[in-house]
Amino acid sequence: MNWTKALAIPAAGVAAVATRDLMQRKHAILRTFPVVGHFRYLLEKVGPELRQYIVTDNDEERPFSRDQRRFIYASSKLENPYFGFGTDNDMENDEGYAVLKHRTFAEVSPSTLAHSGEHDDLPCAKVLGAARGRPGAFRPRSVINVSAMSFGSLSAPAVQALNRGCAEAGALQNTGEGGISDHHRQGADLIFQIGTAYFGCRDEEGAFSIDNLKALVAANPVKAIEIKLSQGAKPGLGGMLPKAKISEEIAQIRGIRRDRDCASPSRHAEFDSVDSMLDWVEMIAAETGLPVGIKSAVGDLTFWEELAEQMATTDRGVDFITVDGGEGGTGAAPLSFADSVSLPFRLGFPRVYALFAQRGLAEDIVFIGAGKLGLPDNAAVAFALGADMVYVAREAMISIGCIQAQRCHDDHCPTGVATQNPWLTRGIDVPLKAERAANYLRAWRREMLKLAEACGVVHPAMIDADQVEILLGTRSATPLREVVGYQPGWGVPGAEDLAALRDLMLPASRGGSAKKAAARAR
Repeated sequence: MNWTKALAIPAAGVAAVATRDLMQRKHAILRTFPVVGHFRYLLEKVGPELRQYIVTDNDEERPFSRDQRRFIYASSKLENPYFGFGTDNDMENDEGYAVLKHRTFAEVSPSTLAHSGEHDDLPCAKVLGAARGRPGAFRPRSVINVSAMSFGSLSAPAVQALNRGCAEAGALQNTGEGGISDHHRQGADLIFQIGTAYFGCRDEEGAFSIDNLKALVAANPVKAIEIKLSQGAKPGLGGMLPKAKISEEIAQIRGIRRDRDCASPSRHAEFDSVDSMLDWVEMIAAETGLPVGIKSAVGDLTFWEELAEQMATTDRGVDFITVDGGEGGTGAAPLSFADSVSLPFRLGFPRVYALFAQRGLAEDIVFIGAGKLGLPDNAAVAFALGADMVYVAREAMISIGCIQAQRCHDDHCPTGVATQNPWLTRGIDVPLKAERAANYLRAWRREMLKLAEACGVVHPAMIDADQVEILLGTRSATPLREVVGYQPGWGVPGAEDLAALRDLMLPASRGGSAKKAAARAR
């Protein structure tokens, strides 16, 4: 009798589900296959996780493969990031595979000691803002810095962990266009990003306010200002923050009202041409004393041609240019934008760099690259193309626990990194994750230092486009300089910057021959 009662309850539940499935009209599968049809939706829901951990090969998954994520995870935990039994990349057949050309003899060599070089500084080759005489010009201590990710897109604990990690590793954190929150005030220096909605520096009507910007800069450790024109994930696309998601904290930080939706336009209202943009840039630089730059994905080159021409013929200009590749992806976007709008980094960056190099302007601009450059092999190519620094976003998220669940857009990030759900964000231990973020940033710099030394130079900025070859399977290999059409001398800092960089890198950890190592030991 007890068994009958025990079975009656689940049977009644199944019958209720079956009845509902048969009566509803939204899903043909459920009307045709009541109850069991739900398993199809369950499998669809957990499909990404099944592919991630069971189905795909080590180097197959996108946007970051299992091998790539393993490098970041291991580095952040101070575990062994080495791989055994050779590469599983299909370099014999891949088109566009990049290979660094190491040197047999060189004045420098990498240290083989465990964790050697992790605490070495790897400074920018150029002084940011010096070319235009900005009062706040400075040399960034780290060539790797955390890219623009706003509080609101990331959770409060995630922003705190990244900021503390940047402070520990001597890196900069870009605030993203969502303004400066208390979570950004954990010790790291900031790059303040101004987006099209002017969050954090707008008046009550939503217009840009230079007075509010000056007050914000004065009250926070802001080292530079970045004007966001577009980003790789969604270039030329605005956004909408529904009023239901506008908390009191977000409203205060962004300077917006809670009784209405908040729109982020696709373009700026303060300028509508290169000429007016440069006027605005110079006004902000004069009022704040800080270096001012722009961030953009690369599409039509007309804008870049006009910018290079104006900088060559007038006394106005930007201090840095951030080129975001179309493979970038922290911003949620329609699939068509994420997949098909803006050039990938290796195509877009050299087109922009060449326009300024042709006019003799490249040495006056700090170039920042973004788009999966938190992987040292990708970054080495970026430096060979002329990047002076790189931004990392998703890689930084992975270092603090992101598992590439691809739930950033629906507020259900299972690791608490890209959600505002209190139940999910409570899983982030801020001190622990901050340490892991710092470990990853330092391990990346160590890896870059070793790659540079393998190429016979003391700093990755000295890797030039002749030291990289682009493979067409095993059929041919073409020097990167020929692929992108660079002239001799392009892609590396000028003589003065190179000399300063050599002096700055003298204290870096080194290896060497057994005889020299023994002499140093004595």
